[in-house]
Amino acid sequence: MDAIKSTIAENMGGIAHKLADAKDQFDINKDVPDQTGKVALITGGSEGIGFATAYTLLKSNISRVFIVSVSEDVIDKAVEEVKTNLGAEYSSKITWLQCDMSDIVAVAGVAKQVREQTDRLDILCLNAARGIMTYQLTDSGIDRHMAINHIANVTLTSHLLPLLKQTSGGGPVRIQIQASNTHQISPKDTKFASLDELNTDLGPQVQYGRSKLAALLYARYLDAHLHKEHPNILINATHPGFVETKMSVDDIHEPYPKAGYAMSTAMKPFKKDIWMGCVSTVYAATATTKSGEYICPPAIAEPGSELAQDAQLGEQLMKLTRDIVREKFASESVEKGCPLKDY
Repeated sequence: MDAIKSTIAENMGGIAHKLADAKDQFDINKDVPDQTGKVALITGGSEGIGFATAYTLLKSNISRVFIVSVSEDVIDKAVEEVKTNLGAEYSSKITWLQCDMSDIVAVAGVAKQVREQTDRLDILCLNAARGIMTYQLTDSGIDRHMAINHIANVTLTSHLLPLLKQTSGGGPVRIQIQASNTHQISPKDTKFASLDELNTDLGPQVQYGRSKLAALLYARYLDAHLHKEHPNILINATHPGFVETKMSVDDIHEPYPKAGYAMSTAMKPFKKDIWMGCVSTVYAATATTKSGEYICPPAIAEPGSELAQDAQLGEQLMKLTRDIVREKFASESVEKGCPLKDY
């Protein structure tokens, strides 16, 4: 019965969070610690879960929020909502950095802009993602799901490491990586052995699920290495639940023009809104004192799949990630002195 309650709490909307055990409760309206003096960066922070996270941090008095996203129209709408609801003093704390997260070189450029504009970074929320959509390659010849949902995260984090380490000297720094329970549908024979393996079309859901397995493995990899060397840096993966966002309303119709209505319309009464959807993210970004966990809503630590617990698979994933960066971007990064340091 407890397992059923946890499953409902983790995935569904409405009163679902109230079904979780008392120890696993977290309320963004009363449990978020004061964020005065802190600086955050949120990828995909202009809409959906990312926006709800940014809004909640601003309400909690954070000093500055960098939002990385693609569309100027969307960020303008987000800033206006903050200004209308919280006031101009809050919206003025937002700095927008435009970036297509599938462009790995541009991601590195964003990190450089952040380092030039702040001397601290307390919170890094890696939220931007490609959802359940059809197989595509980026201009660099990498599966778009893996490029956005994993390699971009590694690139951004790696280039921000000096800033994160510097900030951790004065207290906890938290890195939150958006995973998903969909990681459980990754092929059992996933090896992360080659680019050819990544570039094999597995179908929309499995392609997405495998990229979220990578996100979870990356969080645990950083916990095993970065957290070990810098114990004030806490790294956790999160699952948001089944949330009403652009991904589940609009994007789902790209791979499934008709069947997508089962998710976008029929399931609407059971979905979380973005404020419930951001709870595990905000908890990981502001309140947890642990590292290396997979946090499901509201604040339930889960083990994840067998593959997600395979440390050797995580090591192989990161080896492949470094190899791909060397192969694809050597002239634009490695040969220009990029150390490819990921912890």
